[in-house]
Amino acid sequence: MDGLKTLAVAVNARGIATVALQRGDVLNAFDETMIAELTDAFTALGRRDDVRAIVLRSDGRAFCAGADLQWMQRASANDAAANLRDAERFSAMMRAIRQCPKPTVARVQGHAFGGGVGLCAACDIVIASDHARFSVSEARFGILPAVIGPYLVEAVGQRQARRLALTATQLAAGEAVAIGLIHQAVPLDALDEALDRTLAELARNGPNALMEIKRFFDAIGEYPPSDERAAFTAQTISRMRATPEAKEGFAAFFAKRPPAWEAGAE
Repeated sequence: MDGLKTLAVAVNARGIATVALQRGDVLNAFDETMIAELTDAFTALGRRDDVRAIVLRSDGRAFCAGADLQWMQRASANDAAANLRDAERFSAMMRAIRQCPKPTVARVQGHAFGGGVGLCAACDIVIASDHARFSVSEARFGILPAVIGPYLVEAVGQRQARRLALTATQLAAGEAVAIGLIHQAVPLDALDEALDRTLAELARNGPNALMEIKRFFDAIGEYPPSDERAAFTAQTISRMRATPEAKEGFAAFFAKRPPAWEAGAE
């Protein structure tokens, strides 16, 4: 991807894509340019056959401080129609990350506030430094976390999401793990090792199976299955068992050898 102003995007030989936020001078806060570039990056990477997983990361003191306050201040002078267009673009960015067909992993080295928490909530897996802090801080600015709200509720549940939004409290990494906002908190100097372990675990699994898993859990939702959903679960696994990838996975297991996709990822 050429001509990027706010991101650095790369794909390595193992099929791991990295999307790095590049606005460290403003704590990696996003403006309209970063929103557009993140939307395009996750959409494009999600369509690439050679991409196995996507890492969202940044460098500096903050992972992402949410929306750039100068941009927000400029936007406050816009009319209702222009503000709606901005919100729709932000919403499209969140959807592009959350609905990306490839596994997404957030590597969080520093603080995440406001929309930065939304980025974490939209990713499948979040690994953070144990000194990182998290805050749904919109109420401090007289607004609410409307666009990130559904993703926050999905990550931590309705009551915790309300608490975080109402109080704008700062969570330590340990509490963020406890409520499900992030999955793992490690010392900063162990962050890349923890990330590599997770990426290695993903690489051992069938790439098509990983995409089907994401679609499957989106389809069944979080509630006990209805008759229709129960039928869907059966249909899905029966279809998946017959795929070449599944056959290779079982054959490799019984032959006590790596499956073809793992050998190709080394």
